[in-house]
Amino acid sequence: MEQVDCVVIGAGVVGLACARALALKGREVLILEQHDLIGSETSARNSEVIHAGIYYPEGSLKAQTCVEGRDRLYEYCAANGVPHRRCGKLIVATSPEEMLALDNAWNAASRNGVHDLRRLDAKEVHGFEPALNAVAGLFSPSTGIIDSHAYMLALLGEAEAHGASLVLETQICGGEITPDGIVLEISGDSDFRLRANTVINAAGLSANALARGLRGLPRPPEPLHLAKGSYFKYSGRVPFTHLVYPVPVPGGLGIHLTLDLQGQARFGPDVEWVDRLDYAVDPSRLEAFAHSVARYWPDVDPAKLFPDYSGIRPKIGGAGEPASDFVIAGPETHGAAGLVCLYGIESPGLTASLAIADRVVEATGR
Repeated sequence: MEQVDCVVIGAGVVGLACARALALKGREVLILEQHDLIGSETSARNSEVIHAGIYYPEGSLKAQTCVEGRDRLYEYCAANGVPHRRCGKLIVATSPEEMLALDNAWNAASRNGVHDLRRLDAKEVHGFEPALNAVAGLFSPSTGIIDSHAYMLALLGEAEAHGASLVLETQICGGEITPDGIVLEISGDSDFRLRANTVINAAGLSANALARGLRGLPRPPEPLHLAKGSYFKYSGRVPFTHLVYPVPVPGGLGIHLTLDLQGQARFGPDVEWVDRLDYAVDPSRLEAFAHSVARYWPDVDPAKLFPDYSGIRPKIGGAGEPASDFVIAGPETHGAAGLVCLYGIESPGLTASLAIADRVVEATGR
């Protein structure tokens, strides 16, 4: 049986950040990815937003790693030539009834150490974006956008420069916790078994199922809940230079306007609880999208909205349950030496990736 020091399962943005962090520590790192390219699930199916850290419960891993990771991500992008832009975003209340949610966002941001928000009245909102309908808003100058694929390539390149190796189209079929390490059963070009001293389970949507497939794991996790979010693109230019968010909704941040680095607009994601992976965008959701967007952009033309793509968020809590936090489960959590599992890594995982990676290295105990 082959032996390796560290295996990182999953070459999404968080798995690649973990591989980089371990390689920089001098560890031997093998990255295993089930697909034929990196970052093809959650990491490739999001808004590509660098979040400020506004909404999350005080003291939560999401709050801590987002605020820390945001600053480090901007620094990393600047140092490594990763395309990004600190464009800022507006969170808008479209009626007096939404003012409480705006106040809650302000208070949560303050508790999380986000102190650069600005309160805006209706006139000030229109000064930023004249096309908006809003009675008040918040401006977040720390919010930005990023080329997530370029970021993942930079992480992979740095990891490989420090000795890490990537193997694609490699499926973990099962495994076993043993006194001599963690044995992984692997299917790829040929089936084989691999023993590792340290395994980082960063498999995203597959992380919980993968952990439950490890024989001898004392405390396996519960199954994940899947929240699908669809996006619609807008043909032609829009009259906005900032990201625009409504007040948050249960399960997500509402159908918001994001811009890519070329200025193309997309709207989403919505929240649809599903029981299987299906990335098709239902065109019939257009009417609900147009209605939601029209609340803050009355001049939106539904005829210019077209289905774009969707992503599926791995959530620990299901519909109607309180928002769940990231879980970084090390040996003290599940009882298996050398194993660190990442559960429920959804937004703001991209922003938080470098900070999450540092916590994973700490959890390995080496």
